[in-house]
Amino acid sequence: MNALFIGRFQPFHLGHLYVIKNFYNKYDKLYIGIGSSQYHHTSENPFTFEERKSMIEKTLQPEHIHNCTIIAIPDIHDPPHWVDHVRSIIDDFSVILSNNGFTTSLFERKGFDSRQTDLFHRSEHEGTLIRKRIKQQKKWDHLVPKQVYEYIKSIDGEKRISQL
Repeated sequence: MNALFIGRFQPFHLGHLYVIKNFYNKYDKLYIGIGSSQYHHTSENPFTFEERKSMIEKTLQPEHIHNCTIIAIPDIHDPPHWVDHVRSIIDDFSVILSNNGFTTSLFERKGFDSRQTDLFHRSEHEGTLIRKRIKQQKKWDHLVPKQVYEYIKSIDGEKRISQL
């Protein structure tokens, strides 16, 4: 059985890693769907799909998590058809992993099993808050995997976020 974990991963943080580490070995394959994949260089979506994919790959490799496939999932801004859109991109899963009630309800209406993911210090590990800390030049390195911190620094991501 395969599962799909959907997020924007702006940036990929320790909460995301926590979910993957708790679920990757429970399924034959874990698909990581990068939502809003076509958006980048905005305050809500500062990183490109390729950058987000790199953050995830650089983090999972030293964790020896190999049964994951990263998939781009562009938005279509049409909730009644969104699950069908996702299925047109990837149809090899039967479980959705999400704590987003709207996402979960859309998939459940189409007959998918959904699993709530435990939240890892949600008050800190949330992309919006991490981007806000970066913009305000506050400490943020403790909220993301080391590889993500180094990667964002290497692409001058702090400057990008500050300018958006």
